[in-house]
Amino acid sequence: MDPALSSETRSLLASLRATLAELVEEGVDRIEADIAASTQLRASLQRGPHAVTELAAAEATALAAPDAAVDARLGEIPSARSAARAGSRHAPPSASDEVAHKARALEAVRRELGECTRCPLCEARSRIVFGDGNPNAALMFIGEGPGEEEDRRGLPFVGRAGELLTRMIERGLEIPRSEVYICNIVKCRPPGNRTPKPDEVASCKPFLDGQIDAVRPRTIVALGRPATSLLLGHDVSISKVRGTWHTYRGIPLMPTFHPAFLLRQYTPENRNAVWQDLKAALARSRE
Repeated sequence: MDPALSSETRSLLASLRATLAELVEEGVDRIEADIAASTQLRASLQRGPHAVTELAAAEATALAAPDAAVDARLGEIPSARSAARAGSRHAPPSASDEVAHKARALEAVRRELGECTRCPLCEARSRIVFGDGNPNAALMFIGEGPGEEEDRRGLPFVGRAGELLTRMIERGLEIPRSEVYICNIVKCRPPGNRTPKPDEVASCKPFLDGQIDAVRPRTIVALGRPATSLLLGHDVSISKVRGTWHTYRGIPLMPTFHPAFLLRQYTPENRNAVWQDLKAALARSRE
């Protein structure tokens, strides 16, 4: 392609995408897309517990549509996204774009969750504890449910077990906690920190799946028996399955002990087991 034409085309593409970004920020032409995604999600929730990822798919469709329109108007010149998929020399979307897209998908799931009253856990909670961390995280940690401190602050893993998890991530794996994504299988605190009941887990599972599909981490770490049992689809003994690889929704899954268990059984053997599991998970997330 003629260098002048190539430069002009890139400039036009950048201008078009900047305009689209401004329209999105102002809410223009996004309300309709969000309504459609929300309607689709509600329909999926009515069909059963394996739901909530229509919103992420709707977001991806809405984001891909402008590129397709640009391609049509500029003839055969590929967009940045389509060029990246085709393995061409055109630059892929920036990391900031990727984070923004995933953040919007997470926000859509959170909006659909709303001030949830789908199960009895809503009756005693102070706050919904949705999730925390990088929407574009390569590593996702999934625990059981909020505790007292989490319920008070509205953030996952900020009590004593959370402090231990943070130390394992930041001192052990040497990455900031803010670079991973952390959530629980239920979003409201079970009374007395008891294990969530099956109906409570089932009510929250569509939103957990929505979080996973929005973030699309490279590796998931399941913390403890309840989270591992849910993700594997059957009750397990965490001491038997920890340290072994599984998959959930096509993503490598590493079960390990919950930090609360480590606080109770802080033995060299248990600490070493978790350390080996986390090292394996980090390495897998970087492949």
